[in-house]
Amino acid sequence: MWLRWNRSNPGTTVNGETQRQTFDIGLRRTRMQLYGQISDHTFFYTQFGMNNFNFLAQNAGNRKLAAFFHDALGEYKVFRNNDKLKIGAGLTITNGLSRFSQPSVGTIMTTDVPVFLQATVDQTDEFARKLSVYARGQLGKLDYRIAVSDPFPVQTNGQIAPPLSSHANFTTAGHTKQYQGFFMYNFFDQEPHTTPYMTGTFLGDKKIVNLEAGFIYQKDATWYTNDGGANALYENLVLWSGAAFADLPVQANKYALSAYLGYFNTDYGRNYIRNNGIMNPANGSNDPTNFNGAGNAYPMFGTGKSVYAQVGWRLAPDLLGDQGTLMPYVSFRHSQYDRLIDPVKVLDGGVNWLINKHQTKVSLNYQLRSVFMQQANGPIYQDRNASSAWLQYQVSF
Repeated sequence: MWLRWNRSNPGTTVNGETQRQTFDIGLRRTRMQLYGQISDHTFFYTQFGMNNFNFLAQNAGNRKLAAFFHDALGEYKVFRNNDKLKIGAGLTITNGLSRFSQPSVGTIMTTDVPVFLQATVDQTDEFARKLSVYARGQLGKLDYRIAVSDPFPVQTNGQIAPPLSSHANFTTAGHTKQYQGFFMYNFFDQEPHTTPYMTGTFLGDKKIVNLEAGFIYQKDATWYTNDGGANALYENLVLWSGAAFADLPVQANKYALSAYLGYFNTDYGRNYIRNNGIMNPANGSNDPTNFNGAGNAYPMFGTGKSVYAQVGWRLAPDLLGDQGTLMPYVSFRHSQYDRLIDPVKVLDGGVNWLINKHQTKVSLNYQLRSVFMQQANGPIYQDRNASSAWLQYQVSF
């Protein structure tokens, strides 16, 4: 659950009324999981729930239509006594690019994942899940997953598809498969491989240091035009990354360190940009020069290059006696997108009160984001920063 204050982007309106700032209450993630190893070789996983449910939440005008299946998959474990090869199919988070493209959100250190790494979220997938056939496993210190996915057409995501323009957008014509892979080398402990989801932080319970690389590729995924729409030109979706992750105890688990640093090259096609606001507390804008859009939106996805880093420090487990401990953290992303003059910069800082590790925790987060403006189809530049702060209460079991 989130309690949130947000400094609105310029010209923001809520149901037609100008709002310079907003305060809202929302359920960021509300989900139930059912999964199990029903034989030596057979595993199934399902997840049902909803996301981003605040006072503006609705689906086709109905606030009651919110919950859906996130995952529904079956998996065959080829070797009974090890995890060298698992073959599965269904609606699944298994994909390429990054550990944060397939995160176990109940265990993340920050209050939210870097959503730009869920690169096609709600465009050609189902809230980052895809209909896929995949193989995953662990070969010694190497953790791997490869998948062939069947993307959804963008015109079925519940929104009007952007028109064909001089900037790339996901195409509404044709259909091609998506290929992806993720590879990770563990230097010390291996990460759990029960489900396809990847842990955010182990809070010192494991000694994890690894290097990762990932990719996503889809032929003719986007299109644009040079002649006002008379002819469409197609571009491939080519995304790849490299990153390092360390999550380990310090001084015999008196403290714990969690750190991540990644580089991401995201080519969606010519000048692709997609603005997005997490659980947006606004639904309109009356300022035509505001490029970000309403509420808390900003250019989250785009063709270009990004760096993302986060670091946190878990204090002594008995710092607060039987009330747990604290874990302060900071994260920063820097994205240089082709269509923008200035880089997108998003800074988050906060602290987790770990009452019972990830099962019960209270988190306070402050965010500073870039605000972009555009004058009469001119260059898109950063005009200012805007901030947001929220209090999160998480119960997970």
